Amino acid sequence: MSKTINRIMQLVNSMNMSARQFDMSIDAANGYILRMQKNNASVGSDVIERIVKEYPQVNLVWLITGKGDMYIQNSAKPKARSKKEIERFIDQKLKSKWSKEKQKLYDEILKEMDSLNDK
Repeated sequence: MSKTINRIMQLVNSMNMSARQFDMSIDAANGYILRMQKNNASVGSDVIERIVKEYPQVNLVWLITGKGDMYIQNSAKPKARSKKEIERFIDQKLKSKWSKEKQKLYDEILKEMDSLNDK
């Protein structure tokens, strides 16, 4: 019987995405999907939740059990994304992460400066 990770890879392929793009779209760690596939590992419920939240047209029963169709009937299959759309999405994700890291660094520097001024 096929595992959920194999169905996730089928889903990724049907959307013409790379595993990395899919990881980013569901806020999974870099290389998560490929690592799970390589190890033939089970996928956590948190990941399944994120997939269904990000891609509501995916049939949850199919994703978990392999029964039925990949997509919910009367629901549009996600359109294949162009290279420009994918690049724009990745840029937005990276900018968001960088902004958070910059803010954290800024806060740390201010804290250090305050502690130096207190001396």
